[in-house]
Amino acid sequence: MPKQPDASAAPEASAQVTAAEISRLAGVTRATVSNWRRRHADFPTPAGGTDSSPLYDLGEVRGWLTGRGHGEKIPPLEELRTLLRLSAHAREAAVRLLPFVLAERRRPDLFNAADALPDSDVAARAQALVRELPAPPEAHFDDVTYTAPDAPLLRAILHCIDAGQTQGAVDVLAERELGDETTGGTYTTPGPVAELMARLLAAGSPSRYPARVFDPACGSGALLVAAARQGARHLYGQDFVPVQARRTLIHLGIEAPDSSADIRAEDSLRADAFANLTADGVVCNPPYGDRDWGHDELAYDPRWAYGVPPRGDSELAWVQHVLAHVTPGGFAVVLLTPATASRSLSRRIRAELIRTGALRAVISLPAGVAPPLHIGLHVWVLQRPELAAPEHHSVLCVDGAALAGGDGKTTARLARTGASGGAPGRDGAAAAAWDALSEGVLRYWTSYVTDPAAFEDVPGQARAVPVVDLLDDLVDVTPARNIRTAAVAAAPLAVAEQAAQLRRELAQAADGLAAEARAEEWPASGAEARQWRTATLADLTRGGALTLHRAGPPSSKERDTPPPAEFANRPVLGGRDVVAGQRATADPQTPVPHATVIVAEGDVLLAEIRSAHGTTARVADEQDSGAVIGRGVRLIRPDPKRLDAWFLAGFLTAEDNLNSASVGTSSVQIDPSRLRIPLLPLEEQRRYGEAFRHLYGLRQAARQVTELAALLPKTLAEGLTSGTLVPPGSGDGEGVAPARPSL
Repeated sequence: MPKQPDASAAPEASAQVTAAEISRLAGVTRATVSNWRRRHADFPTPAGGTDSSPLYDLGEVRGWLTGRGHGEKIPPLEELRTLLRLSAHAREAAVRLLPFVLAERRRPDLFNAADALPDSDVAARAQALVRELPAPPEAHFDDVTYTAPDAPLLRAILHCIDAGQTQGAVDVLAERELGDETTGGTYTTPGPVAELMARLLAAGSPSRYPARVFDPACGSGALLVAAARQGARHLYGQDFVPVQARRTLIHLGIEAPDSSADIRAEDSLRADAFANLTADGVVCNPPYGDRDWGHDELAYDPRWAYGVPPRGDSELAWVQHVLAHVTPGGFAVVLLTPATASRSLSRRIRAELIRTGALRAVISLPAGVAPPLHIGLHVWVLQRPELAAPEHHSVLCVDGAALAGGDGKTTARLARTGASGGAPGRDGAAAAAWDALSEGVLRYWTSYVTDPAAFEDVPGQARAVPVVDLLDDLVDVTPARNIRTAAVAAAPLAVAEQAAQLRRELAQAADGLAAEARAEEWPASGAEARQWRTATLADLTRGGALTLHRAGPPSSKERDTPPPAEFANRPVLGGRDVVAGQRATADPQTPVPHATVIVAEGDVLLAEIRSAHGTTARVADEQDSGAVIGRGVRLIRPDPKRLDAWFLAGFLTAEDNLNSASVGTSSVQIDPSRLRIPLLPLEEQRRYGEAFRHLYGLRQAARQVTELAALLPKTLAEGLTSGTLVPPGSGDGEGVAPARPSL
């Protein structure tokens, strides 16, 4: 155990805090702290730091806040994190304090008055409580010692527990020891992903859930907790980092107190603490890309039943380690990088896993649902072969991205929530996407494992891939490569009718575009270009000729409340809609701004962000009326007696005008107040406005032709390659014999 701080030593100097930490202590903004420094002569003077970043004595700050009646309003988890940062013994204290979280949760009656107890009494009671914990000898809880300097941290832990943030306290304590755990290729497993993996293990053993479950890279214990919730009673885990092993033990004590747990802190591959264990099921999220996993010293290890893993493929070392620790016929579920499915240096091991029937399913997840967020991980379902087991003739491949909907916005929301370890997409549309993914994966796996021969492929989502198709030169088991995206048995007549309809629409749109282009001649203004006086939109706003509107972000009080009734349940028109020439989004999951305005016919809609397509403005029509404006769009409401709307929209998007009103570098935005408009009589404005309306129609017609011109060749090509269409000149397609291949 680490050396304990000496309670009899001289007291440490008070810790120092920054202005930002003072603001968190008092529950105010940084600006408020700056005002206190200027306005109050008795505000503590800096005790260190620099002129630009001063540090203040924590004791003096607390005394000043108490004297002013501000008190401390720091959230419990932030209080614990701050105290750990300020403690001289924070690193070793965090490890020692972890068992106290579990002890206090089991016996909460002992510390109801902890804030009023002397520090020495708090430490003594905490120590006695921890040593009463029923834990395996490896936990070393009987060696834990607390002294008076630990009392503030112990009280902070109690505040977290009282606030219902017990697991959060465990995570904060572990942070001090772990630092950046991703540097070694080790990542946490988000709760929903852990739940999906635990349920896959259940589907593989439908009669009863595996009683003994093992995780050889247990980390924070998320996978073992998920297995315990499904019915596992005896949990085994190992992790290279000691604080992670203790963290798992505490996590299981909190979430699965009725299960037995045996957690060891050693290198699973080099020093297997469970060499004689064959569990009923295994779940694992191993480290990725680890080249120092013990390749040389483990070259002749008996676990490598499917081939010696290359130095650069530690993932397949973990796969074989997992299979060595599951009973014959038992299942293992492992989270792996997509490179494991296709890496050329390991194709022989993959081939052996397929030949023996050890690899049963590969499921791809969308990028963002689990770290590392920039790639879409794979879930491998493995089964240790039995001597008398029937031969497996296929491997199930499932494309999770297709099950989740596959659109960029939903995947982005899955990424945002998955990164924090929360339930991916608990915000409406993304919630439905995650539920569809997990339920679809479980449905396909359950159907397949029950009767592989009877499994019916689902184009674009799931396929039982024959072993003979996988055992080629690549042995690539990536789901996207092996799942057919289009139904083979598509109706040829339906495809031909769709192609004919697209041809008719393209021809009609092209004729309309040509007619628009030939409509009228556009005469020259004379020998020289016209000149006119101009005014900015800011000038016109001050003169009452128009008003400018935008959607504002919700205040801190509004974030958790619905928008005002006048805006609720209305479609939202954003900047992207204006640029794309689309209508307002009627998706009920699209958030409605609290501070916005309702669109009326005749309003000018201006996109704020300049893109490769420029910045677009258009005049709202009857179909736009009733929507509300969202992010990225400005609404300009002209006085129809003084300004023509289409005249305004046309001159707003002139290239020189936009250049003079653009601000920013990487993301170029438009400052509408700087845009300039010619000062012309209303009748002349209307003539220009009619011309700009015509040009907008021309752009829309060109956009439609472009879209159809891309869609028609794609449809025809897919028809030819799928066998549902034949080339022109082949008759009506009926009775056409397949061509004999030439040699």
